[in-house]
Amino acid sequence: MRIFIIPTFLFNLEYIQGVIYLIESLGMRDINKNVDERGFFSELIRDDWKDLLKSDKIAQFNLSYSYPGIVRAWHRHNMGQFDCFTCIDGAVKVCAYDDRPDSATFGEIDEIILSRERLMQLKVPGILWHGYMVVSAKPATVLYGVNKLYDYKNPDEERRPWNDEKVVPLSVNGKKNDPRVGKPWDWNYLPYK
Repeated sequence: MRIFIIPTFLFNLEYIQGVIYLIESLGMRDINKNVDERGFFSELIRDDWKDLLKSDKIAQFNLSYSYPGIVRAWHRHNMGQFDCFTCIDGAVKVCAYDDRPDSATFGEIDEIILSRERLMQLKVPGILWHGYMVVSAKPATVLYGVNKLYDYKNPDEERRPWNDEKVVPLSVNGKKNDPRVGKPWDWNYLPYK
């Protein structure tokens, strides 16, 4: 196993601003931090956030703790599950890949940075291949809700290797001229501007 530690000064945690995400039904919502002299309070998800959840409900929450450089990918859910991710400590790069030939966003990879510095809720439709990599110099803790209870006997989980050479984007965050287009996805590509 190779572990790559990316120093946080190389990774602009705010670069999500100005990026256009094209894959249909990806949903994002900034999470408000209510800060006072005691610290802060945030609502992570609310049933009335219809812009994010539509008519869906969260049935189960999961907590994942991952070491720097670890990649947890690729997987998808073919029986209707979606995931709502929030990184509550550290930072992760979440990627969603659309390989559906009949989709208007076929071949698109969208990458979204979630971190404790900028709390955000990211809803990923399960039909998309998705996963994340820890990009902070310290471990990351990700809290994620799903709309279906985990079925131990028949899990809604299809997997492929994190370094699968068949994951070849035709565009990245809507850009067809991104240097990663047309090549197997490289989770360890450094985000130089």
